[in-house]
Amino acid sequence: MSVSLKGIIPPMVTPLLGEDELDVKGTERLIEFIIKGGVHGVFVLGTTGEGPSLSYQLRYELVERSCKQVAKRIPVLVGISDTSFVESVKLANHAEKCGADAVVLAPPYYFHAGQEELREYIADIVKEINLPLYLYNMPSHTKLVLEPETIQFASELKGVRGIKDSSGDLNYFHMIKHRLRNKKDFAFFIGPEEILAEALFAGADGGVNGGANFSPELYVNIYNAAQAGDWNKVRELHKKVIEISSSIYTAGRFDSSYLKGVKCALSLLGICSDNLAKPFRSFKALEREKIKINLQKLGIL
Repeated sequence: MSVSLKGIIPPMVTPLLGEDELDVKGTERLIEFIIKGGVHGVFVLGTTGEGPSLSYQLRYELVERSCKQVAKRIPVLVGISDTSFVESVKLANHAEKCGADAVVLAPPYYFHAGQEELREYIADIVKEINLPLYLYNMPSHTKLVLEPETIQFASELKGVRGIKDSSGDLNYFHMIKHRLRNKKDFAFFIGPEEILAEALFAGADGGVNGGANFSPELYVNIYNAAQAGDWNKVRELHKKVIEISSSIYTAGRFDSSYLKGVKCALSLLGICSDNLAKPFRSFKALEREKIKINLQKLGIL
């Protein structure tokens, strides 16, 4: 990509038929559905895509099929986060061969790395790949934060184009934004959709929001309203985002309820299966009915 990315980029779920079988038709329907919703890109193999839980064979297949289905209509970003440096590089190179437009990298998530080690790690990754790279700050899963000094260091590396922040910490966002205020070509994306409106007001370049899997127009409309400076419309649309968060992502009892809710919604819409990679299971009848009722109340179903 010759210019920095902006807008709404859904972190696409990975439709599954079995433990290690891609729901191919569901993947095709999902991609067409979110493109029709006006999104500005698609991100595969992220957290919502269950990337770290999938076999390498399935990851490679998803990247290939997604790039082929999208066919350059919108940018495709591929998550390459892994505990193995070599596997991250291999997946990045595979993504390039398939026609992806960029890769996304979170810190290795087993042994905790120091910030100096992370800076060296990012610099080494950049040397090994050709695609633009976006950093991914996800402390709830990686158990460490990409500190402002590390982000600033990375922003000076050729090929590093921006960051997706899923910390949910607006103070962190403001700190990074201020530190890199003179880097006009470095993009800032927000993950948690509950603070999408505030982040856009504070100067975010877009959102990577799970709800855009099953209601892409809503998030695109929020972004477009923000771009137009229509903050009254942003506030109104933001209310629906909070309704989605409080009703679709909370139907279960565990932290996995968010992912189960997104996949259940897509299943009820007839787009793709709701199977999850182990150790998780899809919602059972009671929870599924709850999601159905809430989707109807939201006017999505």
